[in-house]
Amino acid sequence: MTSKQINSLYFEWLCGLVCGETLETRRHDFKSLLHKLHNIQFTYSRMFPMDANREEDGIDLRYRFSYEKKYDYRMIATYIDDKPCSVLEMMVALALRCEEQIMSDHEQGNRTGLWFWKMIDNLGLDKMDEKHYDESLVEETVDIFLNREYERNGHGGNIFVVDDEKCNLKAMEIWYQMNVYLRNYI
Repeated sequence: MTSKQINSLYFEWLCGLVCGETLETRRHDFKSLLHKLHNIQFTYSRMFPMDANREEDGIDLRYRFSYEKKYDYRMIATYIDDKPCSVLEMMVALALRCEEQIMSDHEQGNRTGLWFWKMIDNLGLDKMDEKHYDESLVEETVDIFLNREYERNGHGGNIFVVDDEKCNLKAMEIWYQMNVYLRNYI
């Protein structure tokens, strides 16, 4: 298998985690957005060193893919794990952690896609389907997110938004932002 083939399969697998059967049309309608998010490196501020955990979770997805698809981990190390964590990987991994460790509900089923698309909605990228895709707007929005240039409550470019005047998401690591969001809205 070539590097291009395995990377393509990995990207499709990532998309499948958040665009499962009920969200299958989103996989095609938002293909450019998802590709762009996968081509932007996830970075974090040294002020929030625990956000390195979000980066590691994203990278760990590569080996979950290897395990689930029964690919040799050495092939993954060579062909996929040769680049930094992408924004898409971080967001998918965070949505998985949200579902598997916090919000798991047998009656509700797997809602990983729900959590991921809520992040997309909060970023304001929910209109970036194939007909309305604006690469420069996506880049600008992701840059705002990565540089924490959004408003205190997350409006204007964060993956989590809360309408609590006392809350300053800009002063929290991503994991705590998610927990505040879930506590306020779910």
